[in-house]
Amino acid sequence: MTDLVITRIFDAPRELVFRAFTDPDQLAAWFGPVGWSVPRDTVDLDVRPGGHQRFTMVNDDDPAITSPVNAGFTEVVENELLAGEENVAHIPDFGTDTLRLRIEFHDEPGGRTRLVLTQSPFPEPMHEGAEEGWGSSFTKLDKLLGA
Repeated sequence: MTDLVITRIFDAPRELVFRAFTDPDQLAAWFGPVGWSVPRDTVDLDVRPGGHQRFTMVNDDDPAITSPVNAGFTEVVENELLAGEENVAHIPDFGTDTLRLRIEFHDEPGGRTRLVLTQSPFPEPMHEGAEEGWGSSFTKLDKLLGA
């Protein structure tokens, strides 16, 4: 088991990047790797400590293939931090029952934002696929923020 840590610079102010994670319409517009979509009617967000994040990713080629997300927020600091936990006991061979996610939002020069995402504990065999999935999702987020 290991930590998955991804740092990404977005060409948008911190408030806009944070909102892309916390606004249901925006989350539905970008979340999920290329080839997957999040139907807006599946998104249910209650962004506060003790709140939740629920939605379903749907495979674009075969809508029968879905990946539900049902996580709880443990920490929320507006425009600075989102942290939470997801029960992953249903995922075969994951090796843990709880996956933690921490997303930090930092100001960068020129009105940009440095995002630092940490997911843990992560099984080593799934590390590369998860990193590629987040990268692909963030490419979609880049387009949304640039619109």
